[in-house]
Amino acid sequence: MTDVTIVDIGLFGLLAAVMAGPLLSTRIERNLELFLFFIGVLAATMAWVWSSSLLMTAVLEPVLKGIVPAVLVAGLVFHYCQPAVERGIKSVRRTVPLKVLVFLTIVGLGLLSSVITAIIAALVLVELIPHLKIKGHDRTELVILACLSIGLGAVLTPIGEPLSTITVSKLQGSPFHAGFFFLLSNLGWYVLTGVLFLGVLGVLIVEGKGKNILRMISLPEHEHGKKSSKKATADQGGLVEVVHRTLKIYVFVIGLILLGAGMEVLVDKYFTQVPALGLYWVNMVSAGLDNATLAAAEVGPALSLIQIKAALMAMLVSGGMLIPGNIPNIISSQKLKIKSKEWARVGIPLGLGLMLFYFVWIFFVPFP
Repeated sequence: MTDVTIVDIGLFGLLAAVMAGPLLSTRIERNLELFLFFIGVLAATMAWVWSSSLLMTAVLEPVLKGIVPAVLVAGLVFHYCQPAVERGIKSVRRTVPLKVLVFLTIVGLGLLSSVITAIIAALVLVELIPHLKIKGHDRTELVILACLSIGLGAVLTPIGEPLSTITVSKLQGSPFHAGFFFLLSNLGWYVLTGVLFLGVLGVLIVEGKGKNILRMISLPEHEHGKKSSKKATADQGGLVEVVHRTLKIYVFVIGLILLGAGMEVLVDKYFTQVPALGLYWVNMVSAGLDNATLAAAEVGPALSLIQIKAALMAMLVSGGMLIPGNIPNIISSQKLKIKSKEWARVGIPLGLGLMLFYFVWIFFVPFP
């Protein structure tokens, strides 16, 4: 029987704060980057994992792994090339129906993210979406669908995102001998089905037929959500905005790294002891934690292939539920001014539906 310590209780409390805080407090929602950074510092302190190595990782990893440079460079490129981008998109829109463009955006970026990385796919998304002239709730819903698609698609190769890199690295020995195409061959059908579904749902939203579907499954909306949705249509440009957004994302990622380091205590002590069927649902904590941290602790050669599939798919889907769950979510919400409550209103029920779908498919349907 595992002894529950005060540290464990405190860390579980911090995890709950990450998941619920932005949804319950407007002040936290407005300062989400600083909030996550503060919680990350608390988690690292509570678990006492501070070291020079952790500090170096937290400060340098967002830069060395290309997250911060990519956001900054892409912001500058699109800032100076905005007229050309607008002309190009207007030209495409004159010949390609909007619903086709939306489908290609969601599905195309989802599948390409495994090659160009999830970060670059998200940066293309946030620059493309405003030029599609889709406003309000529809735009928010399409961005969430696209980010979930990017999060799913990026896992197909080791270069798509950190989770896939870590997974292939840990499984490259016996008995799996994982190579470059290991994840594609084992998760390809799950990912392709999900990405195509999200693309079709995006088309239905543009046509007006999908609105009722998402409205039915969405969480109740409050007046605050309505007001912030209107604000989300305004996109402030300029070099100052580009630098400011880059710094906010940098702080956000540092917070995620510190939070993940602190939460490794809980993952090692509790999560890895849960049976496969239960662990699938426990991995919904990926909505608020870096899924690479969970993958590093859970995935290994001792697991069966079905356990690996279940763990990874649960992390990928739940990563789209809340803004901290994935880097594409963070980049998109910052650039397009999408608030936590707006994201959760659609992301949570949509994610739960997909979680249930994949749960039945992985554990009870003998395909693939």
